[in-house]
Amino acid sequence: MTEFKTAHQALVEWAEKTPDRVFLHQPVQGELRNITWREAENSSRCIANALLSLGLEKGDKVAILAKNSAEWILADIAIAMAGMISVPIYPTANANTITYILGQSEARAIFVGKLDEPLVGLGAIPASLPRIAFPYEIDDCQHQWKTLIDNGEPLQQLHEPQPEDVMTILYTSGSTGRPKGVVISYRAYVYGCIAACNIVDVNSGDHFFSYLPLAHITERTITAGPAIYRGAECSFVESLKTFQIDLRRARPTVFISVPRLWVKFQSGVHARIAPEKLKILLSIPIIKNIVARKIRNELGFSNCRSFGSGTAPISPLTLKWYAKLGINIGEGWGMSETSGLSCGNTPFQARRIGTIGVPVDGTEIKISDAGEILIRSPGLFTEYYKQPKLTSESFTEDGFFRTGDKGEWDSAIKAFRITGRVKDLFKSAKGKYVTPVPIESSLSGNPLIEQVCVMGAGLPAPVATVVLSEAGQNLPRETVEKNLKATLIDINGHLESHERLSKMIIVADEWTTENGLLTPTLKVKRDVLEDKYRELIGQDHSSQVAWENS
Repeated sequence: MTEFKTAHQALVEWAEKTPDRVFLHQPVQGELRNITWREAENSSRCIANALLSLGLEKGDKVAILAKNSAEWILADIAIAMAGMISVPIYPTANANTITYILGQSEARAIFVGKLDEPLVGLGAIPASLPRIAFPYEIDDCQHQWKTLIDNGEPLQQLHEPQPEDVMTILYTSGSTGRPKGVVISYRAYVYGCIAACNIVDVNSGDHFFSYLPLAHITERTITAGPAIYRGAECSFVESLKTFQIDLRRARPTVFISVPRLWVKFQSGVHARIAPEKLKILLSIPIIKNIVARKIRNELGFSNCRSFGSGTAPISPLTLKWYAKLGINIGEGWGMSETSGLSCGNTPFQARRIGTIGVPVDGTEIKISDAGEILIRSPGLFTEYYKQPKLTSESFTEDGFFRTGDKGEWDSAIKAFRITGRVKDLFKSAKGKYVTPVPIESSLSGNPLIEQVCVMGAGLPAPVATVVLSEAGQNLPRETVEKNLKATLIDINGHLESHERLSKMIIVADEWTTENGLLTPTLKVKRDVLEDKYRELIGQDHSSQVAWENS
């Protein structure tokens, strides 16, 4: 990195160079509202001035509680322009989490946008906290986005931070306990964004699609940040119902997703074309290209040149399935504490499928004697907010961060591989430890399985609980059972004796953020699932494949 430049300084530069070029595409009631770079700069400056006019000062914390939108990014920029610190909150957070984050961060104002359960979100905000509503018919807010821009003046003197100044506090979604406030400096944020730009080779002709939560570091430094730094376009999704329409209309050139959604897309394809039939079609040379191109177009990937997956391990079988369609997905790895992407299989290499590739420039990774991934880079967070003891415990004496992920270096292909989370290990009744993630990865390669969690602490052998994909749900029970039994036998044949699954249980309910079984970044909440299914997995079942509702 030759120059330290904040995101708001980069936005101003693009507004000067290409003022009338469109930066953001926001769908509203099916129609696109396009925002140019000049309009983006003016709106951000006006909102920054409005924050100061409300009596807020440099260094104050300002929260954002909203689904992704153009205004989310502009509010984030405005907060930085005014010299304040942004505190994003997941739009799916429950009332207790929202109340805790607002209190712990000492937020002095909050932006509120589209929410699935607005009464829950708004009800958790103290009445004394000034609320600024994004322009989406949001009630109970003292200030309106459009009014502040139309009636305000753009801030002239923008904040010029030092690299080590705090830019944002990201509260980790966490599968257990209260979220931790991850303090990110301007230096760390810039490093994360530029690292993502370089590894994907982002340019002003690129087009991003923003739908993963902007409250998470991935969307912040791998989508929003690179778009700003490289002058690229960015489109948003209006709602879950319009996702596919919005994606096809945007036709992004760079697309990042998570394993849960890649499997969902695959299930959608299999719901229209049976897995075996598609397999045959993709084996015929001339037909293969026609079928693959049609599927890519229907998914919205006709223009896409770079695909990525992160936040959790993805099955190599899933990646190989997509590769047959000409969709080469580079698996990446990073954390809030590392300011996003730290290691990746990008540019994509087929021989590195099943790994997270190699570290980005400037990042050092090593494996501890206990098998834990340790990392040191300019993108590391400053501290856990108001938790000095936890901060101290999280670093080695030589400055490496203890990630909590277990991994290994594959010397044959020169790449790192994630083997699980340190805390996810459990001990069976045989007294031996089981690492569930690799087993889950193998199981999720079956197209009839959409979600899977391996558990079994204290049981004679591990058990897999699974949620069927749409394709699986449309098949007769006998067919599903035969298919899953074959998968079970195959996978057990590759496992150590203490790791082998005793059975697979098909559960009735899908795991979602709404029912509290997934984190906002769509990772399974293991402790919650274990509580939910403890009695079920402990029962004796006559078959290797059982059904919860039988």
